[in-house]
Amino acid sequence: MATHNPVELVPYDPQWPQAFQRIRERLLALLPQALSIDHIGSTSIPGMMAKPLIDIDIVLPGLEHIEDATHKLLAEGYEPRGNRYDDDVWAFLSKGSVPAERVYLCPEGNGTHRNRLAFLDYLIAHPQAAADYAALKRRLAAEFRMDGDSYTAHKREFVDAIVARALAGDG
Repeated sequence: MATHNPVELVPYDPQWPQAFQRIRERLLALLPQALSIDHIGSTSIPGMMAKPLIDIDIVLPGLEHIEDATHKLLAEGYEPRGNRYDDDVWAFLSKGSVPAERVYLCPEGNGTHRNRLAFLDYLIAHPQAAADYAALKRRLAAEFRMDGDSYTAHKREFVDAIVARALAGDG
């Protein structure tokens, strides 16, 4: 089922890191048990075009903390977006904020979280890989302008290859 969520890529905004820090402070006050609150996704890569959406991973001490954290996010107006990646990752969206925020809750030691950080670190350290990723995103955004799910799915192979390289210590 194709969803009609248009893919909107915008040029890198140097305000994104400050926006993340502001959001991080608020989330930390809300969820003091968080072990880490990490800026993930393309808005965290300097110079990278991205959807104008700050992606954030919140790592909690364990699965038993997810329910309480979920209630707190819902009370703050975040919309639940369900369990993602079959990997104990729960997504929430805040549409009212500028920029919009997508927050993920996951337990410590989560594989999806580890892979995301490995991917980001690799792209930041390897400008050619980052340029390749930007080119892929541009092409897919044009091809799947009205189908965000396909846009995301078609990035998967590139992302998985970079994660494998990063975790193997290549480069």
